[in-house]
Amino acid sequence: MLALWDTTGAEVVRKLAAERHSAGGVASGLALTLVVVVEEARVRAVEDAATIAAASHPCRLIVVSRIGENNTDPAKDRLDAEIIVGGRLGPAEAVVLRMHGGVARHAESVVMPLLAPDVPVVTWWHGVPPDRIGEDPLGVVAERRITDVAQSADPLKALRQRAADYAPGDTDLAWTRTTPWRTLIAGAFDTLTEQRATGVTVTAAENDPTAALLAGWLGVRLGVVPTISPAASGRLEEVSLTLTGSDGDGHMTLTRREGTAVLSRTGVDDRILPLVTRRLGEELAEELRRLDADQPYATALAAATGTHDLDKRPAKRTAKILVNS
Repeated sequence: MLALWDTTGAEVVRKLAAERHSAGGVASGLALTLVVVVEEARVRAVEDAATIAAASHPCRLIVVSRIGENNTDPAKDRLDAEIIVGGRLGPAEAVVLRMHGGVARHAESVVMPLLAPDVPVVTWWHGVPPDRIGEDPLGVVAERRITDVAQSADPLKALRQRAADYAPGDTDLAWTRTTPWRTLIAGAFDTLTEQRATGVTVTAAENDPTAALLAGWLGVRLGVVPTISPAASGRLEEVSLTLTGSDGDGHMTLTRREGTAVLSRTGVDDRILPLVTRRLGEELAEELRRLDADQPYATALAAATGTHDLDKRPAKRTAKILVNS
C-alpha cells in the first residue's frame, strides 16, 4: 500500500501507473472500473465487498470518501489517497480518495483521469445516493449505476425516488436480494402444469423495499394484484400463492427458515430448499455480471411504485463533468 497525504490528482495518477508497472501481471486484465461513493466509516466494508466481487470481476476500485464537503474554507481543501495493487484485494487494484472541502464538491475532477481505459464504468453508492443521479457526474460517467434504498431512513420513499429518477442501467441491491426468492419461486412453478396463480401474499416488514420489488415482479409475471402482509420479525418471511386449475384449487407457500426455505403445496410433501443470506460482496458480484439495462428490475420497480414506461426512458444521462488533474 502506498499512502499519499495532501496530494494532487495528477500525483495520484502518476503513482498508480508506477505501482501497476511494479506489480506487472497482477494488475493486468481489468474487466471494469468500479467507482464507490461511501462514508469514511464504511470504507473497509467496501474494500471487503470489492475483494469478493473481484474474484469474478477483476476491477480497478476507486473509493470516494467526501469529508467536510460543506466546508467553504479553502485552507481546509485537501486530497489524501491510498493506492493498493494486488495484496489484500486479490485480483483488483484500488485507489482510496479522501476528499476534504472543495475537492469533495468536485470529485469527478480527480476520479475521471483514474478510470481504467477501454473498460466499462460502474458507480455504486454504498449509502444514501443523490436524489438525481443525472446531476451527479460520478453517475453520468457510468454504464451501470448501483444504489441501495435499504440504506435510507425511509426505504419505500427512496424506492419511489429511484423510479422517478430511473434510467436504463440503474439497479438497486434491494432488487438483487430478491434473486434467491425469485429463483425458488420460478423453480416451483416448473412443476405446476395445470394450475395458475390467482392471488399472491408477501409477508414482510412493512417498509421492506425487497418485498415491494418481489411483489411487483410477482404481480407482473403472474398477472395478479399482490398483497403485502406485515411480518413480526421485520424481514421478508413468506410468499403465499393461491392456485386454481383443471386439477383443482390449492395453495403454495415458500417460508423462510434459518438458511433454508420450506416449500409447501397442497397435496404434495414439503420440500426443504436453500435460502442463504448472501454477503454484500456476493450481491455486488451479481450486479457486475451484466452491464446492460436490467429489464426485469425496471418492470418490478414500475409495478412496485406505480410508475409507467420506465423502459422507454433514454439510457444516456447528461451532466456537466469537470476534468482537471
